[in-house]
Amino acid sequence: MSKILVDTNILVYGIDEDSAFFKRARKILDQETYQLVTTSKNLIQFLAAATKSSGYNLEYNTALEIIEEIIQGIEIVYPTQESMAIFFDLMNRYHPKGLKVHDFEIISIGLAHGIQEVAAFNTKDFKSVKEITLAGI
Repeated sequence: MSKILVDTNILVYGIDEDSAFFKRARKILDQETYQLVTTSKNLIQFLAAATKSSGYNLEYNTALEIIEEIIQGIEIVYPTQESMAIFFDLMNRYHPKGLKVHDFEIISIGLAHGIQEVAAFNTKDFKSVKEITLAGI
């Protein structure tokens, strides 16, 4: 079974029934064709977005319960020395700035774990990275 790295925005939209992306996010999260993988960084970004007062403003315990549900069906991968080497290589090659640096960290963690396919709605953040492909699911 192929593995796909799930970006934070899919996790966030997957709980937001008012989002225009909700149904697409749920389709990705509920599919059984691929092994879904996310990084520890994505989970932290999810918590930041979900508990942000100008965002979803979920109670802390509610957000943690959602994280616990998410990790039941998704493999979590973590930074390694190899992912840091890949990260610095990608930084030198692409020169991302600002918040895009976080996307490159996520990509590097996935690549270190042998995952080249990424599912994300903000495809512009990932489109220029030749080391990955964007999932067509």
